[in-house]
Amino acid sequence: MSILMHNPRNTPSFLRRSNPRVLFAALFLSCVGYYAGRLSTFSAEGTPEYEVRRIWSTRTLPEVERVTVTVDGPQVTVLGPQVTFQAPQATVTVTTEVFVPKADILEDAPIVLNGPPTEALQDNLRDDVQYITSFPGTGFTNDVMAFMNLLYLAILTQRVPIMPFFTPTHVTTAARKTVPPIDFGVIFDIPRLSKELGMPVLEWWQVKDRSSKTIDPLGCWSIWKAVSTRNKDAHPSTAPNTLHLDISWTTPPTWIKLLKDLPEEPHARFTSLMALTFPDLRGKSLRPSTPSPRLKLTLPPDDRLVCFDNMYWIANVEPHELTHDYSTTWRFIGKNLHWNPRIEGLARDCIRQTFSLPDSEPIPPYITIHVRHNDFASWCKFPVDECFAPLSAFARRVEEVKDELRTTKGISVERVIVTSDEKNSTFWDEVASFDWYRVDHRKTVDTYGGWYPILIDAAIQSGGMGLVGTDLSTVSMIAAHRVKAWQGGASRMVKWGRPGADDH
Repeated sequence: MSILMHNPRNTPSFLRRSNPRVLFAALFLSCVGYYAGRLSTFSAEGTPEYEVRRIWSTRTLPEVERVTVTVDGPQVTVLGPQVTFQAPQATVTVTTEVFVPKADILEDAPIVLNGPPTEALQDNLRDDVQYITSFPGTGFTNDVMAFMNLLYLAILTQRVPIMPFFTPTHVTTAARKTVPPIDFGVIFDIPRLSKELGMPVLEWWQVKDRSSKTIDPLGCWSIWKAVSTRNKDAHPSTAPNTLHLDISWTTPPTWIKLLKDLPEEPHARFTSLMALTFPDLRGKSLRPSTPSPRLKLTLPPDDRLVCFDNMYWIANVEPHELTHDYSTTWRFIGKNLHWNPRIEGLARDCIRQTFSLPDSEPIPPYITIHVRHNDFASWCKFPVDECFAPLSAFARRVEEVKDELRTTKGISVERVIVTSDEKNSTFWDEVASFDWYRVDHRKTVDTYGGWYPILIDAAIQSGGMGLVGTDLSTVSMIAAHRVKAWQGGASRMVKWGRPGADDH
């Protein structure tokens, strides 16, 4: 079928001499330019800038196939049934509803949602797809670890993960005002993660409309209630209320525990939770559920959307195994969970500002120190100035990292950046005495928001060739993993808790 139908005798000579394919190309490019212009001006709070609606789908209707076109630049995939152009050798569909870069989707990716976000949760879940999700509530870095566990369990159960957003349980502004939640995909590179894992990864905003007030009844498992008799309720989280989920919780049997001989040890076992999602053990494990708080419904755990209250305390072999090199969660998930490119860009900008580097000059290798104090003070059995390690202990470990990098990498690293939750000016004066650098975050919150000091610091930590952290800090531990996996770098942890704890 020709793109233009006309009577040759009534057509101007310049059109009669034109190749129909050229005319099609001109019309197609003008239409794509129009829609690209509209898309380039779209913005939505909390939604990545390059997309309007990103759903894991290669088409929105069964009869509309995916088409890849090249238009003076990188390839893009344009999805949707709104405007169709036909030509002798191609059918091109253009839409303003769904637009994603080609790199954002896997080849032959499955359709895992019915369409754009819906008012009611269940309206967007497909009958032929199984999902899994969880909820935040343990602090940013601990929630990152919990979400890594969620993704690993998604692999074990072969379910599509719906990633929660982060809630600001430990984040406040200088005025002590809490900041709003932030989407998983604003912080981490989901397209890259999906490609590395070979599976789709969804976010809640893609499933249920952000503005929806519809209350969705849902049955979920409470790991928290099963692992300890002291836990009378599901692990607290504000996320279900934000999503308007009315959850009826079911406590699974205690055989999900990692260490059954320690009644109050809170870790569950991955394989036990995996088995709980399959019909055989699920049927045997059902118990009376607690009524949901709003509608007072008593529901069994949902089979299509399996959900758990909190997934921080999960392991295969021993508690807190993410601290070890054999951790399956780290090897399969964590090393592939890279920063959103925007976060990486902000971190590079901060490093350049910190080192007073022009844009034209490459960023030199550096070592990051992470000193954690603040909430650790409650663990101290000695006065704080004796409990926390002195900066001289960190300096000693920095020299060890420098020596290792010089020996193993043949590089000399001189610049050191200190990141810390410490507010005491005396501490920072001492940092300056070592000729170490400090990131200036005085304008960060006002410019980007309350989340960004910790996000930028974490990205800076992971970009260094070395990391000297605080023992027992999950922030330091995850940063050390990233430095080793992403930079091939070196790390050390400084012990604390008593005078001379890190002497060696």
